[in-house]
Amino acid sequence: MLGYIRLELARVLRDVTFLLFGIAMPVVMYLIFTSAGLAPGAEREAALFAMVSMAAYGGMGAAFNNGSGLAEDKAHGWLRQLRLTPLAPTAIVAGKTITGMVVVVPAIAAILAAGALVHHVTLGPGQWVAIIALLWAGTIPFTLLGLGNGYRLSGQAAGLVNFASSVALAVTGGLWLPAQLFPGWLQEISRWTPTFNYADLSWHVAFGQAPSARSALILLGWLAVFGAYALYGYRRAGRRA
Repeated sequence: MLGYIRLELARVLRDVTFLLFGIAMPVVMYLIFTSAGLAPGAEREAALFAMVSMAAYGGMGAAFNNGSGLAEDKAHGWLRQLRLTPLAPTAIVAGKTITGMVVVVPAIAAILAAGALVHHVTLGPGQWVAIIALLWAGTIPFTLLGLGNGYRLSGQAAGLVNFASSVALAVTGGLWLPAQLFPGWLQEISRWTPTFNYADLSWHVAFGQAPSARSALILLGWLAVFGAYALYGYRRAGRRA
């Protein structure tokens, strides 16, 4: 499986579109969101919240991008060739998921660096490490959802659905606008979304609190759902390849 992972990483890192939209775009969005000025009297809190939120959005977007090219792989017969190898379906999905976990790192790191350099965000070494680890590990559910869409849909449709999913989840999860500003009914929906609970783990750490056990459990639940979806998508795609 290591050879398969190396091959997938080489393919992704040669993709100029990934470098542009997976890394540069989230940083640009972070700078745009914060360029209008931070709330007077609460600049540090606002800068922390925006940095973690946009880093979560960047990591999630990169995770989705990892699955968008799968439909093209199907068209070129790549999935058919994989089915001829000794790799089990679970190993192939796991290998692609590990690839996704690697490619999200630059997007997350770039936004955290922008927060530190542009808005002079300061945190303890332990907080930085914990936030990076939580943002990195928390992208797994979104990688699996993107893979499931890539396996199930055509090339253009997969890209559009993954993009729409990332935007919808970012909005409803409170990454672009704090969920506290939502109407009551939307706040309740937001607190069950994978995006809110993904970012909530790092929001807690950024403000000096322990990660929420509730958020961790909900995110694990979404991980199980999206993992089953990705595996189902691969098996269906393999039968049709």
